[in-house]
Amino acid sequence: MAERDIFCARCGSRQGGQAAAPPPPPPPRQGDPFAGLPPRTASILCYVPGIGWIASIIVLAAEKFRNNRRVRFDAFQGLYLFVAWLVEDWVLRPAFRMAPNVHLDGLVKAVLLGASIFMIVKAAHEETYSLPIIGELAARSVDE
Repeated sequence: MAERDIFCARCGSRQGGQAAAPPPPPPPRQGDPFAGLPPRTASILCYVPGIGWIASIIVLAAEKFRNNRRVRFDAFQGLYLFVAWLVEDWVLRPAFRMAPNVHLDGLVKAVLLGASIFMIVKAAHEETYSLPIIGELAARSVDE
């Protein structure tokens, strides 16, 4: 038997000699703090109403997802969905208030919320779904 052997090759008993040194700990990760974030979770976070734009920017900046087209598509689509929320809030709502008999503000918000929830479900199932208009913009952004 060699000195570094922990067990006997013939009987399998533990040897009384010096045990093999444990492997050195892995070096601390430098650089990408989001290296442990799974792609599925990153995609889901991009569609959370109100804060998804933050997750989208982080995903687009993370080195880990630089070559993952599906996650980048979800990040861009999440950003464009947030822009749609902003357009509703800053443009459509004031315009609807000026028209006294038009009550579409609540309907537009419901559609945007429904789209966000729908995309969260699609991302949770790791499916790529392209929303009308927004999805085309996201696909172009990923290709550039």
